[in-house]
Amino acid sequence: MLASTSAYRRALLERLKLEFEVADPGVEESALPGEAPAQSALRLALAKARAVAARFPDALVIGSDQVASCAGERLGKPGVHANALRQLAFLSGRTARFDTAVTLLDARNHTATTRVVGCDVTFRVLSPGLIEEYLRRERPYDCAGSARSEGLGIALIARMQTDDPTSLIGLPLIALTELLAQAGLPVLG
Repeated sequence: MLASTSAYRRALLERLKLEFEVADPGVEESALPGEAPAQSALRLALAKARAVAARFPDALVIGSDQVASCAGERLGKPGVHANALRQLAFLSGRTARFDTAVTLLDARNHTATTRVVGCDVTFRVLSPGLIEEYLRRERPYDCAGSARSEGLGIALIARMQTDDPTSLIGLPLIALTELLAQAGLPVLG
């Protein structure tokens, strides 16, 4: 079970050629006071997996969450054009951190393993015209940080530093394949 309604996470999990179903975890995704971004991502990934496991007691459940931040500010999904303009202007010439957590929970015995994978993304200096053109063409209003790296947003990025490039999209597949193998479900072999 994939405890997510994210089309991005679903597409990433499909790459592994596993049979799976999707369930909405229905988890409130607000940060707790004083909670670091990586801690939020870990807590929410586990909460999502637990919420779905409660409804599917025989399932192996994958939960994931991502928290983006830059200069002490959290970067949520912009939702609308004006918010995306502000986010990208703020990110211009800066490095943002994307912490993506994944949990694999065996609902039969309530064991869970988690990983968090960070990705530092340095943005190019972005002119207002470039930002407008990008937003007009891609409309990434459902992406934290307002830039879709798997699309035209890659042109806004100067560099990325991570152990797993899929973590930036929302589901760290390298970590997940490790967790699946530990649970006795290797993707290959």
